[in-house]
Amino acid sequence: MGVLALQGDVREHLVALAAADATARPVRRPEELAEVDGLVIPGGESTTMSKLAVAFGMLEPLRERVRSGMPVYGTCAGMIMLADKILDGREDQETLGGIDMIVRRNAFGRQNESFEASVGMTGVPGGPVEGVFIRAPWVESTGAHVDVLAVHDGHTVAVRQGNVLATSFHPELTGDHRVHALFVDMVRAARH
Repeated sequence: MGVLALQGDVREHLVALAAADATARPVRRPEELAEVDGLVIPGGESTTMSKLAVAFGMLEPLRERVRSGMPVYGTCAGMIMLADKILDGREDQETLGGIDMIVRRNAFGRQNESFEASVGMTGVPGGPVEGVFIRAPWVESTGAHVDVLAVHDGHTVAVRQGNVLATSFHPELTGDHRVHALFVDMVRAARH
């Protein structure tokens, strides 16, 4: 598995994937992307990530892998990158698509309004997961084929469409690796 290493909390995802019994490595170039069975798109700053994906020649290879069914999991900025449409984004901001959803950037507030919350999430056994919300987006609306997996304060914060999973929050910052385990299971299922 890979973690997109253009910008964001790459190391934390590598640790979480290892704890979920997966071998993962940073991915920065198209040839590295071609070698992985699944990819995590970390949190960070979505406009910066978009610009770097273009600069590194990764935007189209990423879009192609998502379209071809490679399992992908995006947290926070990664969720924004996987949206078909963004509200409150920059006009030149690119996304990969993959989930038929409209996402609002920084919906839960600015950096100083960041918080932690327990989130009940469908598909993750063992009770609520701890989520860290840092300038987090939320999902304004979804298409008919998107499964809503979690809601917090009336807003959708976790979704799945086929092999693509996204959360508004950062489970990789909590020591609870059950969301990553769900993603590892998705990757293994896609390989068979």
